[in-house]
Amino acid sequence: MEHMNSLVLLRLACASLALGGAWTAFTQQGGGLQPPPPLALQKVADDLYNIEGGGGNVAVYLTSEGAIVIDNKFDRHHDEILANIRKITDKPVKYVINTHHHGDHSGGNAKMLAAGYEILLHKNARANMLAAKMPGVPRVAFAGEAVVALGGKEVHLLHLGRGHTNGDAVVLFPAQRAIHMGDLMAGATPLIDYANGGSLLAFTKTLDAALQLDFDTVIPGHGAVQTKAGLRAYRDNLGKLQAAAQAQIRMGKSKEEIAKFMTANFGWGPGQQRMSLDGMLAELK
Repeated sequence: MEHMNSLVLLRLACASLALGGAWTAFTQQGGGLQPPPPLALQKVADDLYNIEGGGGNVAVYLTSEGAIVIDNKFDRHHDEILANIRKITDKPVKYVINTHHHGDHSGGNAKMLAAGYEILLHKNARANMLAAKMPGVPRVAFAGEAVVALGGKEVHLLHLGRGHTNGDAVVLFPAQRAIHMGDLMAGATPLIDYANGGSLLAFTKTLDAALQLDFDTVIPGHGAVQTKAGLRAYRDNLGKLQAAAQAQIRMGKSKEEIAKFMTANFGWGPGQQRMSLDGMLAELK
């Protein structure tokens, strides 16, 4: 009987801790009590802006005939994105470009399609959306390269190879000497979505190709606007990551040991571990 009472008390204590942890997470994440911070609008160059916060960076390129928008965060950001665009232009949105299929970059597609905007993305990204049964699959896809011309200005869409996924688009603004990299540049170290065709070995080659383009300013998929030197440093760090991982494999380290090594030396959190580790080990072996 005494054992049973102790067991009941232990279970109650564990339940209380679990509920307390859940409530802490709930309140820290907003949970309806603390609204998320508003999106921030930043001028990058003449007629080129970045909307940051809450998902992937959204670039807005203004022309005399309307706006060209790159990425659209999550579905819940739709109205706030449009409100920020209205702060800088009274012209309509004409085109939307997805740098890849992930929901923090394409989550607003369904509402934008319903509003009559034309959305473009690489054909592999479109196939990934279809395979995952994602909402808002665009009607138009490109293969190697495409140009969107509007109001006497051009935006170039380039597929330079695999990296974060197999359908990453690099978006070049020639007149502004600027580029939107999507998640080919995001955070301190890359997330490689092997389930959707990503590749560590191809990643460095893709970034090498991007560095051959003519630009000075980089809008990454997430984080602060960078310079070309910042993208070069990101590529070099990726090369170091690849070499270090190969060395760990050659030394016969276990998956668990390599996971700890990647966390300690390259800041790989749970997301990188879950999406990248198994694929990286298989690719490098």
